[in-house]
Amino acid sequence: MTGKEGSPVSFEPLEEDRSFEGIRPRKFDNFIGQTQIKNSLGIHIDAARSRGEALEHLLFYGPPGLGKTTLAHIIANEIGANIKITSGPAIERPGDLAAILTNLQAHDILFIDEIHRLNKVVEEVLYPAMEDFGLDIVIGKGPSARSIRLDLPKFTLIGATTRIGLLSAPLRDRFGIVNRLEFYNPDELKQIIIRAAQTFKIEIEDQGAIEIAKRSRGTPRIAIRFLRRVRDFAQVKGSGKISNNIAKECLDSMEVDEFGLDKIDRKYIITIIDKFGGGPVGVETLSAGISEEVETIEDVYEPYLMQIGFIERTPRGRLVTPSAAKHVGRKLKADKTTPQETLFH
Repeated sequence: MTGKEGSPVSFEPLEEDRSFEGIRPRKFDNFIGQTQIKNSLGIHIDAARSRGEALEHLLFYGPPGLGKTTLAHIIANEIGANIKITSGPAIERPGDLAAILTNLQAHDILFIDEIHRLNKVVEEVLYPAMEDFGLDIVIGKGPSARSIRLDLPKFTLIGATTRIGLLSAPLRDRFGIVNRLEFYNPDELKQIIIRAAQTFKIEIEDQGAIEIAKRSRGTPRIAIRFLRRVRDFAQVKGSGKISNNIAKECLDSMEVDEFGLDKIDRKYIITIIDKFGGGPVGVETLSAGISEEVETIEDVYEPYLMQIGFIERTPRGRLVTPSAAKHVGRKLKADKTTPQETLFH
């Protein structure tokens, strides 16, 4: 990858976010959901703007697909600043980071997705850049080597991560504003789906939008993906309009059930029940049992299953709840105890 002036890091939109092009809101007023975060950010932005200062560094964390990148774009637009987008794995060497930082302008936004995957050596270069807006560069080698300090413009770093626990304490502590994004409720997802349908010029009934929303795991990215698939189904199998029946038929054919669980979710639950008596079972053992990476289980599947009360993480491992067992047509042992369950509505 090549960025401007030889930088090895691309500033193009991340591939996973291309589905949002054209429908990504540009103002907080048009962003649906995450109300508390929006209100808080609005205050911080207004305060920084009134002082003529750069916004404090921000960290967004939470499951994937909830709007971390979208919020970064909105912040840049509200401030009237440029935004540069990259990811932790793309910044391989300190020189890569130096090339990015020295090309920033005053009050620019640097958005680093998957910031928990930054190389530790790169991370150490980032500390003085965030704290003192300075960059220490070593010139020469051996006894003749010397260090010089380059002043950087006052910029705002926005970090995004699905795994805040993997962030080092020194890096985490340098963010002045830290926000956790929560899953969306079906009504919020319905609004997002209807707005996206208008942009895509898709005819959709309210009940069709509700059906897609209910099965979208509380996640806008999944809702938009399902909308596209149901649109195709409606064009081939129906009149082109997305109705409740068309949405159900399409999502059923994709093996997405009324809770939004797919084939892997059900395999995860059934494996814990059938092979491990409902748990507890360690995630590494479970990973081998269902042939999925530990990171995928922890970042993609478990957050939603925990949110709807289908599994419990304990120090001894994962436990399946009675409602999850009932959902997949299994029974737990009579002596199996589980914590109080909270269903997500």
